[in-house]
Amino acid sequence: MEIVTRRFLLRDFVELDRSPFLDYQADPRNLRFYEPDEASPEHATHLFETFQRWAADRPRLNYQLAIVQRQEPNTLIGCCGLRGMECEAGEMELGIELAPTYWGRYAYAIEVGRALLDFGFREIGLEVISGSTVSANARSNRLAEWFGAEVVAIRPGSSWMSARGWNEVHWRITREMWERRMAR
Repeated sequence: MEIVTRRFLLRDFVELDRSPFLDYQADPRNLRFYEPDEASPEHATHLFETFQRWAADRPRLNYQLAIVQRQEPNTLIGCCGLRGMECEAGEMELGIELAPTYWGRYAYAIEVGRALLDFGFREIGLEVISGSTVSANARSNRLAEWFGAEVVAIRPGSSWMSARGWNEVHWRITREMWERRMAR
């Protein structure tokens, strides 16, 4: 599975991605918005192996892809995906995660997100793409806003989030909203 953008190749994970994936997953900047039980090498290894298993699923319900630069196809800069396992029919959840080294750089997340939204609405035929983030994650919230997503709920998070004064922000974008956004 591959999605090609101007600068990136979004593809299924390969074994060569394991070490850089585990490295950026362990970066304290990356762990800031993760639950304590998710902030471990074991959890990161489990995620990597899960993403590889999902790539072999048929029919495919989850697309969790490595983000590599087209100029350097062996350099992992993050991961992204559309996941349908806990969604209604016609809906998937969007996730984009860049290694901290690439945060805030040259609209990388916008380019990746746009490609995933196009893939979801045009190739898969989704009606809704949703997502959620921690209220304190300003970059993720701005990205959802840039895509034209609407906030559908702000809920108390886990006790770990609540102790920090954070909530869960849930958003969604419909196919119609995306088409209007792209027509501008």
